[in-house]
Amino acid sequence: MQVTETLNEGLKRGYSITVTAAELDEKVNEKLTEAQPEIEMKGFRKGKVPMALLKKQFGPRLLGEAMQETVDGAMSKHFEDSGDRPAMQPDVKMTNEDWKEGDDIEVSLSYEALPDVPDADFSGVKLEKLVVKADDAAIDEALGNLAENAKNYETKDGAAEDGDQVVIDFLGKVDGEAFEGGAAEDYPLVLGSNSFIPGFEEQLVGTKAGDEKNVEVSFPEAYQAAHLAGKAAVFECKIKEVKGAVAAVIDDEMAKQFGAESLDALKEQITERLEAEYAGAARAVMKRKLLDELDTLVKFDLPPSLVEVEAKQIAHQLWHEENPDVEGHDHPEIEATEEHTALAERRVRLGLLLAELGQKNEITVTDAEMSQAIMNQARQYPGQEREFFEFIQKNAQMQQQLRAPIFEDKVIDYIFELAEVTDKDVSKDELQAAVEALEDDI
Repeated sequence: MQVTETLNEGLKRGYSITVTAAELDEKVNEKLTEAQPEIEMKGFRKGKVPMALLKKQFGPRLLGEAMQETVDGAMSKHFEDSGDRPAMQPDVKMTNEDWKEGDDIEVSLSYEALPDVPDADFSGVKLEKLVVKADDAAIDEALGNLAENAKNYETKDGAAEDGDQVVIDFLGKVDGEAFEGGAAEDYPLVLGSNSFIPGFEEQLVGTKAGDEKNVEVSFPEAYQAAHLAGKAAVFECKIKEVKGAVAAVIDDEMAKQFGAESLDALKEQITERLEAEYAGAARAVMKRKLLDELDTLVKFDLPPSLVEVEAKQIAHQLWHEENPDVEGHDHPEIEATEEHTALAERRVRLGLLLAELGQKNEITVTDAEMSQAIMNQARQYPGQEREFFEFIQKNAQMQQQLRAPIFEDKVIDYIFELAEVTDKDVSKDELQAAVEALEDDI
């Protein structure tokens, strides 16, 4: 076998690989010799079929396998000897298209190599960690929200208003005929909750206990029950009671509704939750500042193919964000702009840098961390957690999508430990402004 370099320009590599006919024939003979003891053929005892006959019958198929294995082996040995790591799947082509049995095989191999990432000194990186303490106003606001969620409804005189609860009996009809699932008794409906068909709740505003009201609506065109989609309906409603909302009293009893022993204990829980949220937001701000520093601190050549793919993905994502009504990929081809390419270069550079740092410092994602990540995702599918877990276990691509952000965060934490980090006390509003600045920067 002969390997000849044909291209070495930047990160682009090209090689010509020649596998001789004699090497292929030897490979085929090895396969036949290995299989011969188990082969049975009419007229011959098991393992006694002549090699010439075996080669005549099985040789063509084994030749194809031998060609593939030999070329794959040549590629593996090349990458092992050269130390190159291809940025994407190498392009492998057989160049002598008129090949016939007995000829040498000529193959071209081309790829872009991943660059050597230079070492960097992170001790000179200076970062500020924004620190926000949960003040009384924030705690009171959180308590008020909890009280709103724990509100009760008490019978009131007069007409129903938006936000009130009406207790109703209703019977729905389409073309004068009642339909399955269109009736209920003593149903508590909060007006303005948008839990019923659009236009239904608004027509009950102003009704009183004892009133009867025909509510005329149309089911949405995309309604889940196909036989009702787009149909006009009349709901015969009887208003049995009107109730006004009464916010819960913020006291020990309300605290117990949320699993706390007392109001003071609930305040402590709220403080911990708020400060954990603030810390998470502050970490995101500090992470962005760190990535900005790294983007200027470490420079190296980037594989053009990786940048191109990333730029196209960015352009495609942003286009869909600007055109949310377009689903799927039935749209004109989206061209990446210079802005997309610049952002892609940053992402590719930082991705390669973090990957190299993680590898050099033996940073890994543990099985326990992966299991926790899968469980967190599975909670989004109540009742189907087991099926989701099994799906992830069988899907390597999904596993990588879950593993990648965990790995990145662990590498970021590693750099934080090496950098010079100082705490800076700020208000909640200042932290919020810093977070919004991140959102404005794509």
